[in-house]
Amino acid sequence: MTQAAPAAWPGEAARLLEPSISYALGAVLAVRPELLPRPTPCRGWDLRMLLRHASESLAALGEGLQAGHIGLEAGAEDGDLAADPARVFHDRACQLLDAWAAPGHQHRIVEIAGCPLAASVMAATAALEVAVHGWDISRACGQRQPIPRTLATGLLVVAPVLVPGTGRHPLFAAPLTVAATATPSDRLAAYLGRTPGA
Repeated sequence: MTQAAPAAWPGEAARLLEPSISYALGAVLAVRPELLPRPTPCRGWDLRMLLRHASESLAALGEGLQAGHIGLEAGAEDGDLAADPARVFHDRACQLLDAWAAPGHQHRIVEIAGCPLAASVMAATAALEVAVHGWDISRACGQRQPIPRTLATGLLVVAPVLVPGTGRHPLFAAPLTVAATATPSDRLAAYLGRTPGA
């Protein structure tokens, strides 16, 4: 059975994009070149791979808001991304935020592989991805900075809509169980298959 969308979906969820980006930008400040080979909570990925993936996602989302469509073809190799993935992540996160704030973009329909998607749904999806990858980056850098309580609480409402509990492999691991007293950040990480205490 599919989780019902919250009543405020997707408009309220889209408002989580800005605080998600702010959190992730804070996390990426800790990245230094010598940390790039470190493992991340994403199984099989080191920090360099994670930053590359997240940066490519940010670029695609920004393209969708600006152009009204997202191409599925792989882009050309980005030399800057290879040389300084943390800076590219920072720049693309800021570009996505600028695109979201541009007049008319919040009400746009974005086409992905011929399928229309409301920009507000895409922004809510981006908020979840950016926040959780910010959490991953923080962990990989040894900072362990939790997702802010208000942001994590909001994302916990929309996460089951965007990432169902079943049928989500290989994008996400199965949800993990945490104590009832766990923080919203730990509960969100666990829902997305990450081990909060690791």
